[in-house]
Amino acid sequence: MEISSDRPDLAKVDVSGVRRAVNIGLLEGEALAPGDWILIHVGFALSKIDEVEARSALEFLESIGQAYDDEIAALRESVIEQG
Repeated sequence: MEISSDRPDLAKVDVSGVRRAVNIGLLEGEALAPGDWILIHVGFALSKIDEVEARSALEFLESIGQAYDDEIAALRESVIEQG
């Protein structure tokens, strides 16, 4: 959604409707812009992926049912954005 101007290693992202700050430092040198799809694990962007791959991964996660729903609920309850 947005790359921080004062912290270029941080980006605000939308994860299934939940906004979070994510460290994009591992993707240094990668051309990133709002609207790009990235694979995130424990708060770190691991790789830039295309929309087809992103939708496929999301469909798989949604197919596991309750475990996915519980994870999204926990994400919503956590601290979302820094002031």
